Amino acid sequence: MYRDNTKVIHIGDRVIGGGNPILIQSMTNTKTADVSSTVEQILRLEDAGCDIVRCTVPDKEAAEAIKEIKKQVHIPIVADIHFDYRMAILAMENGADKIRINPGNIGGRDKLLAVVEAAKERDIPIRVGVNSGSLEKEIVEQYKGVTAEGIVSSALDKVSMIEDAGYDNIVVSIKSSDVLMAVQAHKMLAPKCRYPMHVGITEAGSLINGNIKSGVGIGIILYEGIGDTIRVSLTGDPVEEVKSAQVILKSLGLKSGGIEIVSCPTCGRTNIDLIDLESRVEKMLEKYKDLSLKVAVMGCAVNGPGEASSADIGVAGGNGEGLIFRKGEVIRKVKESQILEALEDEIRKSIH
Repeated sequence: MYRDNTKVIHIGDRVIGGGNPILIQSMTNTKTADVSSTVEQILRLEDAGCDIVRCTVPDKEAAEAIKEIKKQVHIPIVADIHFDYRMAILAMENGADKIRINPGNIGGRDKLLAVVEAAKERDIPIRVGVNSGSLEKEIVEQYKGVTAEGIVSSALDKVSMIEDAGYDNIVVSIKSSDVLMAVQAHKMLAPKCRYPMHVGITEAGSLINGNIKSGVGIGIILYEGIGDTIRVSLTGDPVEEVKSAQVILKSLGLKSGGIEIVSCPTCGRTNIDLIDLESRVEKMLEKYKDLSLKVAVMGCAVNGPGEASSADIGVAGGNGEGLIFRKGEVIRKVKESQILEALEDEIRKSIH
C-alpha cells in the first residue's frame, strides 16, 4: 500500500498519510466573503461527515473572512489560491489550515518563496495541485498532448519547487476529467512520491454522471493503495459529494460504521412502492447517523429476508403489509402504513 508509506501531514487537528484513515474533503460553493452562508454550508458538510473543507480565496475579503469562519466551524479549512501569492499569505495569516496552490502560476520564484516562508513559519501544509486541463504549454508540447506522463512530470516539477525552497510539508493532487488518464497518472506518480495524495476526478459532472465517473476512478485508485484524502466533485450541493465519498470508502472496506442501506432493484414480484419506501427510510435514518447499522429495504417477502440476511434489521414489502426482520429472521408483520414506524421502533430497540 503506497498510502502506508507516505509522509504524515497535519491539517489542523486532522492527520493524513502514513497509513492514517482516508479523509473526506469537499469544497464550498458559496462566496467565501459571505461568512454566514459559508459557515452554514460548512456546518451541513460537517454533519454529513466531511473531514476537511476547501474554500476559494480570490480576493482580500475572502482571505480575511477565513478568520471569522474558523470561529464557527469545527473542521480544517483549506484556502484555494490561484495566481495571487498575496492571497495565500493573507489566508494563512487569517488561520487557513492548509493552502492549495499551483507553484507554476503563483507569480515566479520570489513570490513562491514568500508563500513557502509564510507556511514554514506556521507549519501549514501546501497542497500542490496539477490539473490536466491547465498543463503548461511546454509540457503539452513535450508529451505531444495532454497525457498521464505529462501530468506526472508537471507534478514532480512543482513538488521540487517547494522542496528547493526548503519545505516538505506537502500534499500532492493530480486531477483529470478523463478517468483512465487520472488512474494511469496516479499509478505512475505513487511510486515516485513520498507525500500524501489527494484523489479525485475533476469536473466529473452532474449527480449521476459525476458519481459514476468518481466511483470508478477514485475506486480504482484507492484499490491500488493510493490516496490519503478524496473528493467527489459534483455539480450541485457539496453535501452530496460527502455522501458519495462515504459510499466509495465503505464499498472498499476503507471506512466502517455509520448507517448502510441495502435495497433491491425491484421486479414484477414487488407489491409495494419500494422506491418511495426506500426514500422515506433513508430520510428517517438521517437522525441515527451515529449508529453502526446495516438496514435492508426489500421489495417482497419471497426472498427479502433471505437475500438480506446479513442486515442488522430490515423490511420486506408484501401485498398491503410488510415483514420486519433481524438477521434474516422475521420478527413482526405490520400493515403497509405502519412499516416506517415499526422499522424505526426496532431501530430504537437496537440502541439500548
